[in-house]
Amino acid sequence: MRLLKISIYILFLIFNIPMLHAQTNIAEQPYQTAEQVIRELYDLVTFEPNNLPDWEKVKATFIENPVFVLRTARDKIDVMSMNGFIDLWLHDIKKYNLDKSGFQEKIVNLKIDVFGDIAHGWVLYEASIPNHPMPPQQGVDSFQLMKKDGRWWIVSITNEIPGPGKPIPEYLRIKEKQK
Repeated sequence: MRLLKISIYILFLIFNIPMLHAQTNIAEQPYQTAEQVIRELYDLVTFEPNNLPDWEKVKATFIENPVFVLRTARDKIDVMSMNGFIDLWLHDIKKYNLDKSGFQEKIVNLKIDVFGDIAHGWVLYEASIPNHPMPPQQGVDSFQLMKKDGRWWIVSITNEIPGPGKPIPEYLRIKEKQK
């Protein structure tokens, strides 16, 4: 009788552990939607004073070797790698003493188009330094994403800053509903 109970228990484990493991992996699996990974990136680069971003978590939102095409000055766009992207952040954190003040980058509006395992996202964002007299700076980010290995990854980001002759695109002007 004891052998029968042990056998039943072993059979239960054989058939149920893979399902339990799969359910755990699904629950732990990040970035099930393109929107989720984009929102996570903005959350990761927003930080309180003396609490800098976790750059390994930032990197985990991207595929290996992503491409960044960012406006780095009014008249300059630079192409960079992940290391260049993080170096730019570290430079700005030091230059503007953001480690002491913190930094906020929030999504004002987000539009995503998904087709199979690829997606394109448009983000109107506001970047600001808390308790600083300068008003938030708006910008537009364009994301290319892909779904691979059961999750979404950021492939590239391009960026532009609105200004004279470059108004915010109409489809991004309507503010996102507050959650």
